[in-house]
Amino acid sequence: MKNILIIVLLLMASLSSAQVTVKGIVKDSIGAPLELANVIAINKETKAMASYGITNEKGLYKLDLEKNTTYTVQVSYIGMKTLSLAFTTKEADSTKDFTLQNDNALAAVELTYEMPVTIKGDTLIYNADSFKDGSERKLEDILKKLPGVEINDDGQIEVEGKIVNKLMVNGKDFFDGDSKLATKNIPSNAVDKIQVLRNYSEVGQLRGVTNNQDNVAINIKLKEGKENFWFGDVTAGAGVADTDDLYLVQPKLFYYSPKYSINVIGDMNNIGEVALTNRDIRNFGGGFRRPSAGSGTNINLGSNGLSGITNLANAQEVVTKLGAGNFSYAPQKNLDLSGFVIYNSSRLKTREENFVRYINADLGIPDEETVQVGREATNQGLAKLSASYKPNFNNQLDYDILGRISTESEAQNVESSVVGITNQITEVAPFSINQNFNYYYTLDEKNIFALEAQHLISDEDPFYNALLPNDPTNNEGDPEEQDAFDNTASALGLDRDQFGYRLNQERRVKTNQLDAKVDYYYILNNKSNINVTLGTILSNQRFNSNIFQFLDDGSVFDPVADLTDAEGNLLRNENDTEYNFSDVYLGFKYRLKTGKFTITPGLSLHSYGNKNTQFGTEFKDNFFRVLPEFETLIQFKKSESLTFRYNMSNSFTDVNSLAEGLVLNSFNNIQYGNAELQNSLSHNLSLRYYSFNLFNYTNVFAVASYSKNIDQIRSVTNFDNVISTSSFFNSNFADESASVFGRVERTFKKIRARMGVRYSYFKRNQFVQGIRTVSDNFSQTYSPELRTNFREAPNVRIRYDYTINNNDQGTTTTRFVTNSPSIEFDAYIWKSLTFRTDFTYTNQADGERPSQSFQTWDASLAYRKDKDAKWEYEVKASNLLDVDARINNSAGTISVSNSETFIQPRFVTFRVIYTL
Repeated sequence: MKNILIIVLLLMASLSSAQVTVKGIVKDSIGAPLELANVIAINKETKAMASYGITNEKGLYKLDLEKNTTYTVQVSYIGMKTLSLAFTTKEADSTKDFTLQNDNALAAVELTYEMPVTIKGDTLIYNADSFKDGSERKLEDILKKLPGVEINDDGQIEVEGKIVNKLMVNGKDFFDGDSKLATKNIPSNAVDKIQVLRNYSEVGQLRGVTNNQDNVAINIKLKEGKENFWFGDVTAGAGVADTDDLYLVQPKLFYYSPKYSINVIGDMNNIGEVALTNRDIRNFGGGFRRPSAGSGTNINLGSNGLSGITNLANAQEVVTKLGAGNFSYAPQKNLDLSGFVIYNSSRLKTREENFVRYINADLGIPDEETVQVGREATNQGLAKLSASYKPNFNNQLDYDILGRISTESEAQNVESSVVGITNQITEVAPFSINQNFNYYYTLDEKNIFALEAQHLISDEDPFYNALLPNDPTNNEGDPEEQDAFDNTASALGLDRDQFGYRLNQERRVKTNQLDAKVDYYYILNNKSNINVTLGTILSNQRFNSNIFQFLDDGSVFDPVADLTDAEGNLLRNENDTEYNFSDVYLGFKYRLKTGKFTITPGLSLHSYGNKNTQFGTEFKDNFFRVLPEFETLIQFKKSESLTFRYNMSNSFTDVNSLAEGLVLNSFNNIQYGNAELQNSLSHNLSLRYYSFNLFNYTNVFAVASYSKNIDQIRSVTNFDNVISTSSFFNSNFADESASVFGRVERTFKKIRARMGVRYSYFKRNQFVQGIRTVSDNFSQTYSPELRTNFREAPNVRIRYDYTINNNDQGTTTTRFVTNSPSIEFDAYIWKSLTFRTDFTYTNQADGERPSQSFQTWDASLAYRKDKDAKWEYEVKASNLLDVDARINNSAGTISVSNSETFIQPRFVTFRVIYTL
């Protein structure tokens, strides 16, 4: 690996050393420098664009060109005559200034080539063809090459370190709420422009009175000729594996016209290649945003689905089916209708081996080795319908409805060195309906009103079944000879005279929540405005559960628990809880622009009401609180800013933490709630810096944040062997967290260098076996990267991830060091062959045992007659080294674990792709 990296670096250096730099100043007719003027150099012999530059605030530009070569240089600026002249480079760097003349008639020389990157206000526009070398197939292949744009490890698009949650195609929503369906499916040859919309606001009326610097959207402009025609591709493939034959079918079809659009995506395969994972669909928000998001109140509604939906990359077998459709329709100019339907089915087989050490040997918790084999079956469905009515600029009415339904099941066989062999089955069939209603009204140039309301209903019904070993003949013998679950079984009131514990639990959680607010904006002048908000959150949750046992004769036994809480109250094996929460708040904000500063102080007055009723007993907590907030934006120049933000927030738990009856999260994780839990209060500070400099192709962003939590809800946990029983309390000890994340990116001729750094620290308090423990974690990650951007030569991406994770967990200290170099290579050969390969080596060490490592290597070779060919043939191989497992070392708040997660074997498939 080391020798390969050295060879690649020497090759990159030699390719870039054959160039010289031409720089200078672009001025107007009176000698004033012009910012954001475009400078393009076109090779006079090949007619290809060789380099481009955009002037900075001093009018400076820079071009990297070949030595002793003649170019046509074109210089353009809005409202001025385009200048075009011949220029010949020498052996050394040179300087050339340009002066542009006013052009009142706007009769400019027609540009031969478009600028790769242009800036229009808050919009960055990338010309897709300028970043293609012929090896691209999907949108994500282009995005990875754009300066300032990143595809993170989860497949999401990041711009300036912010996740892009809204992606449009020709201005129409594309599966609103997730960008992965677009990046992995839209064909690259259909993309003309990629528009990054910074400070994005979906409501034009509010753009000038709200702070939108955290909102980033992307609009994909299609090439001419793609409208009013179906385009896309259909892929079919097959292969042979050790167990089953491999198959893959992926139709991806798109139709766009000025009036409507249709997108159809299908996927059926057993090789683990998916556009959306189960987790992606569970987290698919559909573009919904809480009206109370900026109020300072956070309420957790909880999640009662499968607790550990597996990442598909960590499964031994993966069989998936996906069907997705998206449409938009504009029956008239002021009305837009859109929506989508997604169905996903997956069947997974998993295997994981774990070794767990607990943080304090004095606690008496034994170390545990486990081998866990599981099967997951998931069927998920989502549907969304949206309508937007804009009769004029002063009125906008939006309505959205999103429904989701699923059936999920997970069967696990766990072999434990402490408990023995257990079998578990979890099943759940949840559904939810989320509705959103917004109305925006501009009364006049001084007064704007906005109503936003969101309503959610959900119903979750998880069922849990566990079969644990039990020998009824040793109940009265030596405690050392008894079964590991016997003490817990006795505390739960189970019948111990059975050959095995058949433990079951039914749960039902129903949620009904309304989140609504009315905003009034009064515009004082063109520099300042006042915002008054009246809002409310009304939430109702009903929680029922019941633990029961199947006996050997098939009858049902309802056990009575012999377990008490900290105050000596006897706990039940059932729950019947209703939790009502209300927040009525009045908020004030003042927004002022002065010079480079935008200052927004604010505060909100909250009247909170909490009430939970359990078995006829009622618990209430009503109080008032003032939550301040403050934000300052410093706009140094158009593409450079610094934002400071402070806010105080209140966080409230969900019904699961309040219900005082016993709940089985699993056979070895039992909890009961605390009806008297109160909210936690946190102070949050953040500082964000961003700079995008097209003169020297430098992109910098950094984010620092700090949070201090007071009265944080924490757990108190007691263990019997490795079986834990936990409850919750408001901690008197403050928890803290801090993080710093930054990235610097700069292009040197045809090489893009990037350096990412991340630091994070957190301190948490918890009680284990009645002893307070403090867990401190400090991690550092460094990620240098080099990527080439040649149009004709092959391209390489080299990255090195180095992570240090230090954990201080009371009496236990651990240090994990991870080294992970990787390389990607792609080449477009003879304008017909596309070769791609990527290799990653990961090594993990804890300083105590020998280090562990694993490698991943994938490759593909595709042939098409030329770039316009309809047919393409591809051979693709994954996990070429046939690695059977990934290694992972991690530290929790009370334990340290070393795990091996088994993955899919080597797959080789042959595919045929037909392009419409």
